[in-house]
Amino acid sequence: MHTHLKYLISTLLLLALPYAPASADESMTLSVKRLKMETALRIAQAAIKQCRKEGVQIAVTVVDRSGHPQVMLRDVLAMDITLEISKQKAHTAMAFNTPLSQLEGRFTKPFQVAKLDGLIISAGGIPINIGGSILGGIGVSGAPSGMVDEKCATAGLDAVRDDIEMEGM
Repeated sequence: MHTHLKYLISTLLLLALPYAPASADESMTLSVKRLKMETALRIAQAAIKQCRKEGVQIAVTVVDRSGHPQVMLRDVLAMDITLEISKQKAHTAMAFNTPLSQLEGRFTKPFQVAKLDGLIISAGGIPINIGGSILGGIGVSGAPSGMVDEKCATAGLDAVRDDIEMEGM
Protein backbone atom coordinates (compact mmCIF):
# COMPACT_ATOMS: atom_id res chain seq x y z
CA MET A 1 0.00 0.00 0.00
CA HIS A 2 2.83 2.36 0.83
CA THR A 3 4.32 1.81 -2.66
CA HIS A 4 0.98 2.55 -4.30
CA LEU A 5 0.74 5.82 -2.41
CA LYS A 6 4.24 6.85 -3.57
CA TYR A 7 3.33 5.91 -7.15
CA LEU A 8 0.09 7.91 -6.97
CA ILE A 9 1.85 10.99 -5.58
CA SER A 10 4.62 10.73 -8.20
CA THR A 11 2.06 10.41 -10.99
CA LEU A 12 0.07 13.41 -9.75
CA LEU A 13 3.22 15.51 -9.55
CA LEU A 14 4.19 14.57 -13.11
CA LEU A 15 0.72 15.45 -14.37
CA ALA A 16 0.88 18.82 -12.64
CA LEU A 17 4.26 19.80 -14.16
CA PRO A 18 2.95 21.08 -17.51
CA TYR A 19 0.64 23.43 -15.64
CA ALA A 20 3.26 24.90 -13.34
CA PRO A 21 4.90 28.22 -14.25
CA ALA A 22 8.14 27.87 -16.20
CA SER A 23 10.06 29.80 -13.58
CA ALA A 24 9.53 31.74 -10.39
CA ASP A 25 10.31 34.95 -12.31
CA GLU A 26 7.45 34.46 -14.78
CA SER A 27 4.54 36.81 -14.14
CA MET A 28 1.02 35.53 -13.70
CA THR A 29 -0.54 38.78 -14.97
CA LEU A 30 -0.27 41.04 -18.01
CA SER A 31 0.26 44.77 -18.20
CA VAL A 32 -2.20 46.31 -20.62
CA LYS A 33 -1.53 49.65 -22.30
CA ARG A 34 -4.45 52.04 -22.60
CA LEU A 35 -4.84 55.37 -24.34
CA LYS A 36 -5.02 58.42 -22.13
CA MET A 37 -8.10 60.54 -22.67
CA GLU A 38 -5.86 63.38 -23.89
CA THR A 39 -4.38 61.09 -26.55
CA ALA A 40 -7.84 60.00 -27.72
CA LEU A 41 -8.84 63.67 -27.90
CA ARG A 42 -5.75 64.50 -30.03
CA ILE A 43 -6.72 61.70 -32.42
CA ALA A 44 -10.29 62.95 -32.75
CA GLN A 45 -9.26 66.57 -33.23
CA ALA A 46 -6.71 65.64 -35.91
CA ALA A 47 -9.36 63.61 -37.76
CA ILE A 48 -11.76 66.57 -37.75
CA LYS A 49 -8.98 68.90 -38.89
CA GLN A 50 -8.17 66.63 -41.85
CA CYS A 51 -11.81 66.35 -42.88
CA ARG A 52 -12.19 70.11 -42.73
CA LYS A 53 -9.26 70.33 -45.18
CA GLU A 54 -11.28 67.95 -47.39
CA GLY A 55 -14.22 70.35 -47.12
CA VAL A 56 -16.46 68.09 -45.04
CA GLN A 57 -17.71 68.07 -41.49
CA ILE A 58 -17.81 64.73 -39.75
CA ALA A 59 -18.22 62.94 -36.45
CA VAL A 60 -15.36 60.92 -35.01
CA THR A 61 -15.30 58.37 -32.21
CA VAL A 62 -12.24 56.91 -30.53
CA VAL A 63 -12.93 53.70 -28.63
CA ASP A 64 -10.68 51.94 -26.14
CA ARG A 65 -9.45 48.36 -26.48
CA SER A 66 -12.77 47.14 -25.03
CA GLY A 67 -14.81 49.03 -27.63
CA HIS A 68 -16.09 51.68 -25.22
CA PRO A 69 -16.10 55.29 -26.45
CA GLN A 70 -13.39 57.49 -24.97
CA VAL A 71 -14.00 60.54 -27.14
CA MET A 72 -16.88 61.42 -29.47
CA LEU A 73 -16.81 64.70 -31.41
CA ARG A 74 -19.25 65.99 -34.01
CA ASP A 75 -18.37 68.99 -36.10
CA VAL A 76 -20.97 71.76 -36.25
CA LEU A 77 -22.70 70.79 -39.51
CA ALA A 78 -22.28 67.00 -39.35
CA MET A 79 -25.59 65.15 -39.19
CA ASP A 80 -26.62 63.68 -35.83
CA ILE A 81 -26.60 60.11 -37.21
CA THR A 82 -22.86 60.39 -37.90
CA LEU A 83 -22.15 60.04 -34.16
CA GLU A 84 -23.66 56.55 -33.92
CA ILE A 85 -22.14 55.45 -37.23
CA SER A 86 -18.67 56.66 -36.21
CA LYS A 87 -19.00 54.78 -32.92
CA GLN A 88 -19.97 51.55 -34.66
CA LYS A 89 -17.15 51.93 -37.21
CA ALA A 90 -14.60 52.46 -34.44
CA HIS A 91 -15.84 49.45 -32.49
CA THR A 92 -15.90 47.21 -35.58
CA ALA A 93 -12.37 48.23 -36.66
CA MET A 94 -11.08 47.53 -33.16
CA ALA A 95 -12.88 44.17 -32.94
CA PHE A 96 -11.61 42.93 -36.31
CA ASN A 97 -8.23 44.68 -35.91
CA THR A 98 -8.26 45.81 -39.52
CA PRO A 99 -9.27 48.87 -41.54
CA LEU A 100 -12.90 48.48 -42.52
CA SER A 101 -12.13 49.27 -46.16
CA GLN A 102 -10.37 45.89 -46.25
CA LEU A 103 -13.53 44.12 -45.05
CA GLU A 104 -16.01 45.59 -47.55
CA GLY A 105 -17.52 42.77 -49.57
CA ARG A 106 -16.23 40.08 -47.19
CA PHE A 107 -19.51 39.36 -45.41
CA THR A 108 -22.12 39.02 -48.14
CA LYS A 109 -24.29 36.15 -46.91
CA PRO A 110 -27.21 36.56 -44.50
CA PHE A 111 -26.57 35.84 -40.82
CA GLN A 112 -22.79 36.26 -40.99
CA VAL A 113 -20.89 37.97 -38.17
CA ALA A 114 -21.08 41.39 -39.79
CA LYS A 115 -24.87 41.26 -39.62
CA LEU A 116 -24.78 41.60 -35.83
CA ASP A 117 -26.23 44.78 -34.38
CA GLY A 118 -23.55 47.35 -33.68
CA LEU A 119 -21.13 46.29 -36.42
CA ILE A 120 -20.67 48.36 -39.55
CA ILE A 121 -18.49 47.13 -42.41
CA SER A 122 -17.94 50.37 -44.29
CA ALA A 123 -14.72 52.29 -44.92
CA GLY A 124 -13.97 54.91 -42.31
CA GLY A 125 -12.91 52.83 -39.35
CA ILE A 126 -9.35 51.82 -38.47
CA PRO A 127 -7.83 50.01 -35.51
CA ILE A 128 -5.32 51.70 -33.24
CA ASN A 129 -2.66 49.00 -33.38
CA ILE A 130 0.84 50.16 -32.56
CA GLY A 131 3.72 47.81 -31.97
CA GLY A 132 1.40 44.82 -32.05
CA SER A 133 -0.80 46.20 -29.26
CA ILE A 134 -4.44 46.92 -29.98
CA LEU A 135 -5.20 50.14 -28.14
CA GLY A 136 -8.62 50.85 -29.65
CA GLY A 137 -10.29 52.03 -32.81
CA ILE A 138 -11.14 55.21 -34.69
CA GLY A 139 -14.39 55.69 -36.59
CA VAL A 140 -15.27 58.60 -38.86
CA SER A 141 -18.61 59.27 -40.52
CA GLY A 142 -20.04 62.10 -42.57
CA ALA A 143 -17.84 62.46 -45.64
CA PRO A 144 -19.35 61.71 -49.05
CA SER A 145 -17.23 58.56 -49.28
CA GLY A 146 -15.89 56.03 -46.83
CA MET A 147 -12.42 56.49 -48.25
CA VAL A 148 -12.43 60.15 -47.19
CA ASP A 149 -13.69 59.05 -43.76
CA GLU A 150 -10.78 56.60 -43.59
CA LYS A 151 -8.27 59.24 -44.71
CA CYS A 152 -9.41 61.42 -41.80
CA ALA A 153 -9.26 58.53 -39.32
CA THR A 154 -5.73 57.75 -40.51
CA ALA A 155 -4.73 61.40 -40.05
CA GLY A 156 -5.99 61.12 -36.47
CA LEU A 157 -3.82 58.09 -35.80
CA ASP A 158 -0.83 59.63 -37.54
CA ALA A 159 -1.08 62.62 -35.18
CA VAL A 160 -0.11 60.42 -32.21
CA ARG A 161 1.60 57.34 -33.69
CA ASP A 162 5.19 58.56 -33.29
CA ASP A 163 4.61 59.70 -29.71
CA ILE A 164 3.10 56.34 -28.74
CA GLU A 165 5.86 54.40 -30.50
CA MET A 166 8.48 56.46 -28.66
CA GLU A 167 7.03 55.24 -25.35
CA GLY A 168 8.42 51.83 -26.19
CA MET A 169 5.36 49.91 -27.23
